[in-house]
Amino acid sequence: MCGIVGYIGPQQASQILLSGLQKLEYRGYDSAGIAAIWEGELHCIRAKGKLHNLADKLTTWEYPASLGIGHTRWATHGKPEEYNAHPHRDEQERLAVVQNGIIENYRELRELLKQKGYTFRSETDTEVIPHLIADHLQQFQSDSAEAPVVKADHASLLLRAVRAAVNQLQGAFAIAVISADFPNELIVARQQAPLVIGYGQGEFYCASDTPALIAYTQTILPLDNGEIARLTCTGVEVYHFNGDRLRKTPRTLSWNPVMVEKQGFKHFMLKEIYEQPGVVRTCLENYLDDAWQPDQLQSGQPQSGQPQSPSQSPIRLNLPADLYTDLQQIHILACGTSWHASLVGKYLLEQVAGIPTEVHYASEFRYAPAPLTPNTLMIGVTQSGETADTLAALELEGKRRADKTDTYRARFLGITNRPESSLGRMIPHVIDTHAGIEIGVAATKTFVAQLIAFYLLALDLSHHRQTLTPTRMGEIVEGLRQLPALVEQILESQERYVETLAHNFLDTHDFIYLGRGINFPIALEGALKLKEISYIHAEGYPAGEMKHGPIALLDAKVPVVAIAMPGTVFEKVLSNAQEARARDAQLIGVTPMNEQDAQDTFDTLLPVPEIDELLSPVLTVIPLQLLAYHIAALRGLDVDQPRNLAKSVTVE
Repeated sequence: MCGIVGYIGPQQASQILLSGLQKLEYRGYDSAGIAAIWEGELHCIRAKGKLHNLADKLTTWEYPASLGIGHTRWATHGKPEEYNAHPHRDEQERLAVVQNGIIENYRELRELLKQKGYTFRSETDTEVIPHLIADHLQQFQSDSAEAPVVKADHASLLLRAVRAAVNQLQGAFAIAVISADFPNELIVARQQAPLVIGYGQGEFYCASDTPALIAYTQTILPLDNGEIARLTCTGVEVYHFNGDRLRKTPRTLSWNPVMVEKQGFKHFMLKEIYEQPGVVRTCLENYLDDAWQPDQLQSGQPQSGQPQSPSQSPIRLNLPADLYTDLQQIHILACGTSWHASLVGKYLLEQVAGIPTEVHYASEFRYAPAPLTPNTLMIGVTQSGETADTLAALELEGKRRADKTDTYRARFLGITNRPESSLGRMIPHVIDTHAGIEIGVAATKTFVAQLIAFYLLALDLSHHRQTLTPTRMGEIVEGLRQLPALVEQILESQERYVETLAHNFLDTHDFIYLGRGINFPIALEGALKLKEISYIHAEGYPAGEMKHGPIALLDAKVPVVAIAMPGTVFEKVLSNAQEARARDAQLIGVTPMNEQDAQDTFDTLLPVPEIDELLSPVLTVIPLQLLAYHIAALRGLDVDQPRNLAKSVTVE
């Protein structure tokens, strides 16, 4: 979850490192620090709290070093104090390390090093790494002095020492290492935690994530698990942990620096909420056939049998036919907001495509996987493509199915905003949601993009399985095409109104969100957004479950937000809302403005345009995002960097 950066080249490293950390602060903001090599000495500066505390200290930094590493921390082992901040150093303060991840065997290593006389100054797992490297380095230097005929090139000693150290580490980690005794090289390594190398002209960078690099380069090389690299001003050498030299080809990003700026918005979250119409439009443009019309489908009622010609499908996901052949079941693995999007996906895949679907918390699945079933598609959903639990669950499922018969063979699909990520390299087939960089920790536009991906997947599967009539397929496709304009309509008409409404809830302690059917996951997502950024306790429930316990929570101090869209469960939701009203709860309805029954039921409306109930989640989530945002902003909270959270959960 932490952010790490590194630089080697002709420029002053400190400002490049600070700039990179600013772009990565969404990964952690408990403390920060940098280390650099200048005139044969290692210099380190660290600060507790947000990155601006480190920036203030750097105003007196007097070392125009051209080699350095930096870190912004999300605390795992040890309190968020300066003595636990990275970079961590060896006892001689000649070597510094920054790390993202968790070293699972650090206790054993710590005891081993203590027995050798090493002392520790922090509570972190990371501090074992510089001591391990220093220990190996000392041994290699001693061996070289005793056997000069066989000694390796001096410049490779640091690489050898780091490689020896990482082979002793267990867990998930990405590290960057510098040493005053090797002032012309930067060593980086990756195991189950993301790390990217950036290529410049006579200069090179490393970072946990690409936003830290795009101001300087668009040419990157993501490291894979078990890889270590040596960066110098003349190039990059990549090796496997076993020492084998690897030949890898960098790739070019299509992003630009403007994408990680606020562009006049007060917060990244608000900017990203407003980007949602464009995100939906981009996703549809990439995957929906603009020329498609429902009369292109075979007429008559759908029936089982041979699928229609792929050329007749309105969807262009370009997935291989064998993913769909004889498909009997789908399992989805996800965490957090992606789990909520996957619940909407479950509804669509079952009700539109007719395929039994289960959604699993990836963190639970990896320790209690579902029984193996034949002809099953596994879908991993992660906006960053780096979520540790989701990747581990997918890897587990791959191993479980590796030696099975053909009907039990592994079928994998990923849904992500980052196809260049670990997920994209792990899984052969990925739906890129095309949401662009999302900086705000609370996901907004990436959630909506995941919803669109599930709509497209469900329609594509429905076409192959012939579960919809041509007329119904046409209605859904036309509804998708209208979504960008309808989202824009909500943003234009509702934001100021929602901001005014938010003043009523600044001292509220509890919220209840209700939904049924396809909008139950939106109730969960609305509650999560409020919890994440306003720190108000909120829970989402199926509206029909209120009377089975949660109704005991209700009184005049607990607002209830109910999603009531015309369709199969409209009257049921209104009835459930009346039950809450009878307990004096203030009722807020996400519903079309012209629904008289809804107007009579709710005290306050968050109106959305009328739309097919099947497509309504893309609209009903927008006012809930705005409500959470404005309550948090009016409470004076850090909307983009809520306490205790990080954008990409890359540790277990």
